[in-house]
Amino acid sequence: MPRPPLAADTFGDPFDLDRLPLARAAAGYAVQRLDTDTLLDRATGCFLPVRSPDLQGLFDSFDEARTAAGAWVMKNCPPPQDHRLAIVPATFDGLMKRHILIYGVLCGQP
Repeated sequence: MPRPPLAADTFGDPFDLDRLPLARAAAGYAVQRLDTDTLLDRATGCFLPVRSPDLQGLFDSFDEARTAAGAWVMKNCPPPQDHRLAIVPATFDGLMKRHILIYGVLCGQP
């Protein structure tokens, strides 16, 4: 039986990086696993730590990040509502050689 499609706000409300008042410029959208410092890697479709030298964690658009997150959920989360993922603005620090979560979500609950 096919699963129903995911809602547009499944991984947070869609946002445009150019319209967000960010303290630090974002280079892209990242899919973060809540309560962790891991991001979805574009190359492998797996979650890797932000400090991993192999991580390719930035997506060019919210829709691209949403599509990748949705694919991960459909493969790894029965039921899909238990995904614990969020799309967040992020950048890559070339000096530190790591991804930086600008508004990352480290705690799933307040």
